[in-house]
Amino acid sequence: MSSFPTGVSVVTTVDADGRPRGMTCSSLAGVSLDPPVLSVCLTVTSRTLGALRAHGFFGVNLLGARASGIARLFADSSLSHFEHVPWEPAGDAALPRLADDTVAFAACRVRDTKAVGDHVVVFGEVLGTDCTNATPLLYGHRRFTVWPEPAPDRV
Repeated sequence: MSSFPTGVSVVTTVDADGRPRGMTCSSLAGVSLDPPVLSVCLTVTSRTLGALRAHGFFGVNLLGARASGIARLFADSSLSHFEHVPWEPAGDAALPRLADDTVAFAACRVRDTKAVGDHVVVFGEVLGTDCTNATPLLYGHRRFTVWPEPAPDRV
């Protein structure tokens, strides 16, 4: 799958003590328009997954072009991520929203989960979004890049 380029997000939630949790996720997909539902795939050993299941809500922070360092930070499960980035609680569920590095943010309520191998697919009903026109960060061929200029149409 490394040949398939994808957007990069940080999935966030809070644990039972109200502490923010988050992890980098490139497995994000739209599932339904009515109602709006998206899916994210999280590793079964993730503290973020455990907190997300307990809280019942999660946020998706779609990262901008200059946020590869943020993606790397949240991919390292040994670090205290939120000590290193500005963030703010968003919505009634107080979901951690990365303040400076997101192109879009979606607040979601967990609708369902499905264990598949070493990951869990989490289906979230989208409760609210905010978006910018900024350039998103992409990941493919095991490296980060940005949205390319469009190629001319060929007839």
